Amino acid sequence: MKKYIFIGVGGSLGAVLRFIIKAIQINGYKNMPINTLVINAMGSFMLALILTVAFEMCKFDTHIHLGITTGLLGAFTTFSTLCKETVELMRQGFYILAVTYMAISAVLGFAAVYSGVYLVRKVAPVILKNRSNSTLKQGEIN
Repeated sequence: MKKYIFIGVGGSLGAVLRFIIKAIQINGYKNMPINTLVINAMGSFMLALILTVAFEMCKFDTHIHLGITTGLLGAFTTFSTLCKETVELMRQGFYILAVTYMAISAVLGFAAVYSGVYLVRKVAPVILKNRSNSTLKQGEIN
């Protein structure tokens, strides 16, 4: 039962965050749904980052893990909106823009996931090592 509460709370937060970002007017190419691109790229990055940390660096509580990934990021990102917006572009006769939108969405999603994994695997160990070295030096002074 506890996992459903975590997923529900995370889902509520994710839906509200998506609504807030969707409401912000982002200037972009005419008819291109930039907000959805931003939301899905951010969600892909965060999912990769969190899952890489959870599986490779430290253990997350299962309920927190589900609340963040399935709840928060599941509600935040929106494949169905991406599909709906693509169909709407096609319905309006913007076929090339619709295909471009899908391609950009996929490329941004893959790039965001790669960046999230890369950040955890390459940058985080350096930060942690520097932190432990500075803690050691401070301890040696005392």
